[in-house]
Amino acid sequence: MSQRQTRINVVMEAIRSRIASRSYPPGTRLPSVRAQAKAMGVSVSTVVEAYERLAAEEVICARPGSGFYVCGPAAPLALSEIGPPLDREVDPLWVSRQSLEAGASLLKPGCGWLPAAWMYEAGMRRALRATARADAAVLSDYATPLGLPALRQLLARRMAAADIEARPEQLMLTESGTQAIDLICRFFLEAGDTVLVDDPCYFNFHALLRAHRVKTVSVPFTPNGPDVEAFEAALREHSPRLYITNSGIHNPTGATLSPVIAHRLLKLADNTNLVIVEDDIFADFEVSPAPRLAAFDGLSRVIHIGSFSKTISASLRCGYVAARADWIERLADLKIATSFGGGQLASAILLAALTDSGYRKHMEGVRIRLAEARNKTIARLDAIGVTPWIIPQAGMFIWCRLPRGIDAADVARSCLREGVVLAPGNVFSQSQDASGFLRFNAAQSMDVRVFDTLARVLPA
Repeated sequence: MSQRQTRINVVMEAIRSRIASRSYPPGTRLPSVRAQAKAMGVSVSTVVEAYERLAAEEVICARPGSGFYVCGPAAPLALSEIGPPLDREVDPLWVSRQSLEAGASLLKPGCGWLPAAWMYEAGMRRALRATARADAAVLSDYATPLGLPALRQLLARRMAAADIEARPEQLMLTESGTQAIDLICRFFLEAGDTVLVDDPCYFNFHALLRAHRVKTVSVPFTPNGPDVEAFEAALREHSPRLYITNSGIHNPTGATLSPVIAHRLLKLADNTNLVIVEDDIFADFEVSPAPRLAAFDGLSRVIHIGSFSKTISASLRCGYVAARADWIERLADLKIATSFGGGQLASAILLAALTDSGYRKHMEGVRIRLAEARNKTIARLDAIGVTPWIIPQAGMFIWCRLPRGIDAADVARSCLREGVVLAPGNVFSQSQDASGFLRFNAAQSMDVRVFDTLARVLPA
């Protein structure tokens, strides 16, 4: 293919991408050929040919004397096309799919969940047997709008142990923690609003916020929580509507929020329109509970969410939202509008599993296994020149710095070819400032082949 043909294809793909991401909805007038040529650094004739070819494909249409316009119905939403272009290997959706689709032969030290053998299988089987003997309504009916009352009462008691005061009517069950965040975004956000996230943060936050077409602004994360000065500056400059974070075990860094930072964040949020979403999905991995923003705030401007997909079963989809009673009432309406009543089978099974006498002992064992796995993983990584950003005190994640000058995305591509799925740093970074980092899951890093592969891939 000639250089000119290549340039024509580049222009065409750029237009297709903007149509797919709905940056160019139907009826949008495209930039003039001269403006497009200047913007893309190509000749006018190259743009003319690209436009003509797209018109021949009926992707765009020409209006004499007016220019070229996007034609046809709105394209199906392509999340991978929204936002700055990324190599697919470092795209959050690509990483998620690699981890979810990986067969038994692939190693997954970059994934975000425990191995199946570490999960609460025995308790799940007991819960399934118990639930199978429940009333027919549990097996066949829709749930109530807020969800199973007995489970909400249990969750309220569990939250009280973390000094979070929430009545059962301030809790709503959801299909998952992700659905909880999605409902919150639907409730509070309009397209174009600003949302603050940590940098780095859980990569699916980025993908979900893209789907809501909001502006995402990141705040550097420190070993004690978000950088307070940067947080204050972001509040002044962007007037964000939401801030989404982990207060307990932070994903991907493994850090915990300090009480001082927690108080300062809430003080800064006073007299603003900011709502804070606190994702507490890793609570049961903690050895010593970290401060919770919801506890300090009393669920005034903080919304607390969680699920048990990381500790009991990822197949058992059940999450929850704790918030002000008036917000819960309106979130329940939104939940009905988007998923009707939802089911009650998952919540009944979860209740049986959580109240089973073995769950507490099981989690004590998991915390011990994770501590041993973190120590072994850190030692093995250190032997090949990969060092932790901090030494986490709990949880499965270790945020690691590669030797200077090495790009984590390149390492991830090379390791994937050898059957090892990694999570490169820029997947987690809105600012794309973490190219020298990888997130490791200690529980998924017990196979020595992970480190043998890394040693071969990393430059000597």
